[in-house]
Amino acid sequence: MTGDDADMSPLPPNPRLAALDAVAARLRCPVCGEGLRRDDRRLSCAAGHAFDIARQGYANLISGHRRHHGDDARMVAARERFLAAGHYRPVSSALAELVATQAPDDDGIVVDLAGGTGHHLVAVLDASPRRYGLCVEASTAALRRAARVHPRAAAIGADVWGPLPVRTGVASAVLSVFGPRGVAEVERILGPGGVVVVATPLPGHLAELGRLVGGIGIDPRKPERLAASFRRFERIARREVTRSIALAHEEVHAVMAMGPSARHLSDDRLDRAITGLPGVVDVTVSVEIAVHRAVTGQRAGVR
Repeated sequence: MTGDDADMSPLPPNPRLAALDAVAARLRCPVCGEGLRRDDRRLSCAAGHAFDIARQGYANLISGHRRHHGDDARMVAARERFLAAGHYRPVSSALAELVATQAPDDDGIVVDLAGGTGHHLVAVLDASPRRYGLCVEASTAALRRAARVHPRAAAIGADVWGPLPVRTGVASAVLSVFGPRGVAEVERILGPGGVVVVATPLPGHLAELGRLVGGIGIDPRKPERLAASFRRFERIARREVTRSIALAHEEVHAVMAMGPSARHLSDDRLDRAITGLPGVVDVTVSVEIAVHRAVTGQRAGVR
């Protein structure tokens, strides 16, 4: 079994493989569930299932038919441009502080589900210098970047809706930033006292762009659905990050092209809408970050 982007030429010296080595013992084979180890250009299990390490340093652990391919290269490039401008830096900082103060002080890893390019994981690892991180992502374009984003961040390809190729109880913290998550699997991979830190958009998030350009709005029932999905957890902390940012046309294009609206807006329609905007648009960033911990006594039923 090979990753769809794997390069079988000898791997160049890559300090990022140190992170993959550090987290390999926390991974499990997606086929049989056995432990994995790195052997030069592959991660393999005792049963003989093997997964190639791509030239960029990530391992694709998606086995069988791929149901989700994640964001395409255009969406990932737009996200990288927008995030590099620092517009979501307060969100990253809040995530980092909450992991540093709420996650147990042990040797568990930080697992970033649907972590994209690993942008927010960088801030978390910088604030927790003893921890290693694992970006779990379906998009090949994002994985290429995530594997090189931080010396203590490894990256693997996996479907976050399915069983995760991560061993039970090895995570001190799980991040879920604007992305999907399987709550039962989150509970399974968390160690004792581990936390899941969830960032979700509030109704006012980027609302100005929805009115001016179009696209997908925020479901007002989202908080209710989130609370229901975490009924086996207790919420132990909450932050709200709200600020106004000024976006030029190129940044408006990037933020619209990097999210779910990109799948419903053609380039032509987006370009026409942006052309009619003022040169600088004031836009609201409004995000809730909640920290949940599994209720004591309920983890006994988790595999």
